Amino acid sequence: MQATGQWSSSKVVASATWPGVELVLARMSFGRRLELMKRVRDLAGKAEFFEAGTGEKSRIEAGVLSAEIDRLYVAWGVAEVRGLELDGQPATVAMLIDSGPEELFREALGAVKAECGLGEQERKN
Repeated sequence: MQATGQWSSSKVVASATWPGVELVLARMSFGRRLELMKRVRDLAGKAEFFEAGTGEKSRIEAGVLSAEIDRLYVAWGVAEVRGLELDGQPATVAMLIDSGPEELFREALGAVKAECGLGEQERKN
């Protein structure tokens, strides 16, 4: 609970899948929500278009766009990764996205979407 008149623009979430790892999430604010909506809208519209298609190429393109949206959420919402080394180096958010363990990426994605106030069904998409 926040003390009266105090706000922290980030929050730390302990990983359930990787003990000792913490994800520092940027908390939602009006300005950050607006920025996210702007960044997601074009990709989401394209993904919906391809999801409506029936061909294999449409399904693949929809999957690629969906993955790009997931990457955008994590890059936008995770400020820092603590307690994780990748190839002997302290992990950055970019490293988590590009070469980190997928289950930790998925956990980070879920935490960001929860911070955004997305419901369970929206988080799955």
